[in-house]
Amino acid sequence: MRRLLATHAPVSTVLIRIVVGGVFFTEGIQKFLYPSELGAGRFAKIGIPSPEILGPFVGGIEVICGALVVLGFLTRLAALLLLIDISIAIISTKIPVLLGHGFWGFSLTKLPRYGLLSMIHEARTDLAMWFGCFSCSLSARAGCCQ
Repeated sequence: MRRLLATHAPVSTVLIRIVVGGVFFTEGIQKFLYPSELGAGRFAKIGIPSPEILGPFVGGIEVICGALVVLGFLTRLAALLLLIDISIAIISTKIPVLLGHGFWGFSLTKLPRYGLLSMIHEARTDLAMWFGCFSCSLSARAGCCQ
């Protein structure tokens, strides 16, 4: 059991994995607990195609890959899938805020203001998760996070 839990990763890498994986894990669970607000219902509102399929699919990816990142198993693969996930989230929800109108069929949410500063404010967690996933994908050896 000790070998299974042992790591040679720096403490900073382990902390990044815990935070990034934990956020994705809990967000994925919420897509199942609150599907109309955070899962398929939200996907339909912003214009994601086949929301009844993609909502649970994305939730499953976030739960499974988030857990893998926290545990340090298959970290590069999990982080890559989460990078794709968060990139689509930024494109579908934050780029319309930047532009002030819909983008590629994705609708614009009603906000008090639009533009660069509003987009950065709305995207702060997404950007942190993107860079966290990027960090996990760089710091991991193939198959595990040391």
